[in-house]
Amino acid sequence: MTKNQGVLTKQDMLRMQDNQPPLIADFVDLDEQLQPNGIDLTVREVAYFTSRGRIAGSNRARELSALTRLEFGVDGGLDLLPGPYLITFNEVVTLPDYVMALGRPRSSLNRCGVSIHSAVWDAGYSGRSQSLLVVYNPLGFRLHRNARLLQLVFFYTSGGVGKGYSGQYQNENL
Repeated sequence: MTKNQGVLTKQDMLRMQDNQPPLIADFVDLDEQLQPNGIDLTVREVAYFTSRGRIAGSNRARELSALTRLEFGVDGGLDLLPGPYLITFNEVVTLPDYVMALGRPRSSLNRCGVSIHSAVWDAGYSGRSQSLLVVYNPLGFRLHRNARLLQLVFFYTSGGVGKGYSGQYQNENL
């Protein structure tokens, strides 16, 4: 494998922390979160859905679901009933035009009957991302602020994309 191909390693990610802006900012504990082939993103906010949404043939007709934010208790915990929730992460991700990312749930979530669903982080994206957390466990799930939920894995693209991501979610939640 030649340089700048495949999955970024821990060493690659650490080097990219010297970028301006860095690959990942606003992390809780980089030593704890950085993995051999990715970084664990942590929960900042949790919200539940209060209206339906709409996706159509054109983004002009897109209508995102309304949300109500849930508050963590004094112990930093939050009891979640079965169902879907929108998670906002602590970390700000800034991808150069030659790196994209995919997120996968941490295996501990699966072992609790919970999963997290995410989309592609396109090259050139910058923002504080969100993902869908679904509690499948019929008894619910207890989640704490700053818990590590999703491992974000970075990939070099075969070359710079030129014009990186410029959609509605660029610079989201900053």
